Amino acid sequence: MSSIDPFDVSRRNARVAAWCAAGFVAMIGAAYASVPLYRAFCQLTGFDGTPRRAEQASATTLERSLVVRFDANVRELPWSFRAQQTSQTLRIGQTGLAYFTVTNNSDQPVTGHAVYNVTPQLAGAYFQKLECFCFSNQTIPAGKTIEFPVVYFVDPKFAEDFDTRGKSEVTLSYTFFPAQDAAPKAAQAPSALGGTLKAGL
Repeated sequence: MSSIDPFDVSRRNARVAAWCAAGFVAMIGAAYASVPLYRAFCQLTGFDGTPRRAEQASATTLERSLVVRFDANVRELPWSFRAQQTSQTLRIGQTGLAYFTVTNNSDQPVTGHAVYNVTPQLAGAYFQKLECFCFSNQTIPAGKTIEFPVVYFVDPKFAEDFDTRGKSEVTLSYTFFPAQDAAPKAAQAPSALGGTLKAGL
């Protein structure tokens, strides 16, 4: 009966350990990569009620009107966040403009990122945004209030889809979370559509 070479066993164990470590690193990398990829997929397709990002306004406006309701929430941030209007009524295909207000109630700048969706979920494929604070992280200076606009429209195909054509209203909902990929920075001068700085409330 042949004896087992301890060196051989040790080498095999080291090889198995190396493969396990490589697999673990690969899984961690895939987990981190899956978040932006999933977000991009949702924005492209409207999956899971995620509004799509548009490059230009609709060329067609229908006679039929739709009620758009707005919802604002905050998670784990020292912020007050609200929609300045509870709802708007506009024609399908018409460009709408809504305003949201964020106040940083802390004594230091804080960076957050807004996650958004539309209900009913099937309407997400037709809710298009031209300008939105949710496209990037937002840093609010200590004790300050910023007013953010959202420029949007509902694609006329909404009225043709069997699953959505009978709907008379949709709800656009935002939730601000702490930004995970950026440390708070000094606030930059807001652009014309990027937010208006106000005194703290």
